[in-house]
Amino acid sequence: MNVRKAVKWDRSKGRPEPIRLLNLIKEVENNEPLVDLQQYSPSVRILRPQVIPYLRKEVAEMLERAAHELPEGIFLGVIDAWRPLARQKRIYEWVWNCAKEAFPDRNHNALRRTVCRWVAPVDQKAPPGHCTGAAVDVWLVDENNEQVDVTSPWDRYGAAPTYTLGLSQHAQANRDMLVKAMLSVGFSNCRDEWWHYSYGDAGWAVRMGLDSCHYGNINLSEDLYRMEEQLWLDNFHIRVNPFLESE
Repeated sequence: MNVRKAVKWDRSKGRPEPIRLLNLIKEVENNEPLVDLQQYSPSVRILRPQVIPYLRKEVAEMLERAAHELPEGIFLGVIDAWRPLARQKRIYEWVWNCAKEAFPDRNHNALRRTVCRWVAPVDQKAPPGHCTGAAVDVWLVDENNEQVDVTSPWDRYGAAPTYTLGLSQHAQANRDMLVKAMLSVGFSNCRDEWWHYSYGDAGWAVRMGLDSCHYGNINLSEDLYRMEEQLWLDNFHIRVNPFLESE
């Protein structure tokens, strides 16, 4: 996997969400709780054991409705949901170190642009969407939890922009299916990542042209995700640099 590969994509669709605009969004926290997806989104598949399966209540209910928008035999699979701020910080620092290794000639500002393209920073007024319980990363999968193709002839990162041009007919149809299902129930999509959707956070507000959002950073008792966090840490140490060509 090589995230440096550039593809052409339709920039007239979706809406950019630079950090400066995210920071202008007024946060009006509504104190809605995080809820367990296994209870509130039973039709959704949790694809990784390290996923902490919690989202804000309304977001979880929307995810369940989106799952029912898909045809028989196709399912929504969650690869990430709510994240504690500590996990977000570790991800950011790791991607930063990977970028420094892959692009030794880039200065600090160029590296920051590269890193923030893939992971939200933790040093800004607007909290990362995953840390608010408003954002979810999803795949389409079949009944065997095998990923449905939405990227051919590229891989996940090679065709990361939602409106990538040149997808195969089959992949385009599947991607359109995912986008339609998620948008139809009220989610907004980060146009840089076909898998990332949110509702109620600063990113959603920017994409929707609003000046306020109703979800900010939220915490969850560590007792509820201790096992998932340990699994995540165990796997995190063996990840390869996403900016370099795989062997």
